Amino acid sequence: SMQADKIRETAAFLAERLGGFRPEAAIILGTGLSGLAERIDAAHAIPYTDLPHFPRSTVPGHAGRLIYGTLAGRRVLALAGRFHLYEGYSGAEVGFPVRVAAALGAKALVVSNAAGGLNPRYRRGEPS
Repeated sequence: SMQADKIRETAAFLAERLGGFRPEAAIILGTGLSGLAERIDAAHAIPYTDLPHFPRSTVPGHAGRLIYGTLAGRRVLALAGRFHLYEGYSGAEVGFPVRVAAALGAKALVVSNAAGGLNPRYRRGEPS
């Protein structure tokens, strides 16, 4: 399919840029969790705009950078800036970076997000 071709093309482009770095896990950094990117050791960043076929992050606070390095001794690929259906992206576009990470060898995915509630009885960290 055309989508599979785009995934292969982007993964091949990235594999060259990563120079032998093979991620074990991918992390999607949601709003407010971009600070985690600063904890990645030997980190390198590639702007999404440099990556073929990558969607563009349009939400304020979403950097739009792919960061790679090690976190807690694991090789990680962090996606700082995510894509949403409400921005007008299709499900295939929203999932594209995850499929590229898998094509690069990532076997685990951690997805983070900022979540809130309107119930004043909820306390921080409490599962709803």
